[in-house]
Amino acid sequence: MWKYYEDIKVGERFPKISKDPITRVQLVKYAGASGDFNPLHTVEKAGEKAGTGIIAHGMLVMGMAAQGVTSWIPRMYVNSLEIRFRRMTFPGERIHVTGKVLEMKENNRIVSEVIAMNDEGEVKVSGTFEATLPSKMHSREEKA
Repeated sequence: MWKYYEDIKVGERFPKISKDPITRVQLVKYAGASGDFNPLHTVEKAGEKAGTGIIAHGMLVMGMAAQGVTSWIPRMYVNSLEIRFRRMTFPGERIHVTGKVLEMKENNRIVSEVIAMNDEGEVKVSGTFEATLPSKMHSREEKA
């Protein structure tokens, strides 16, 4: 991916990241790791009672979006990530994370979008992130 601020242009898209379909086992493991044991995520009867069926943890899908961001831009350069939850995600759905550069700012900062969607294009989470990238100018100065 890009190494320097000067290599990026507004509108450029990041490579799509595709995750394996969400499984019930994954939801149980995530519940244990996160401490979110809401039965809506793991117990069929709770999902039926709510009228939704079992749903994935929103933070699991947000984590997938964050993983996409840090696969494009090293984590050490990411300053912020803001996410909005759009739709419920269900076991069996496959999540794809995409994004593009929205704005170039002063001091080597970029603002970009991140979107996590299923195979049908239904957006599950969307948001923006800001990163401060190294400059080719600073890199040349360090070598001199």
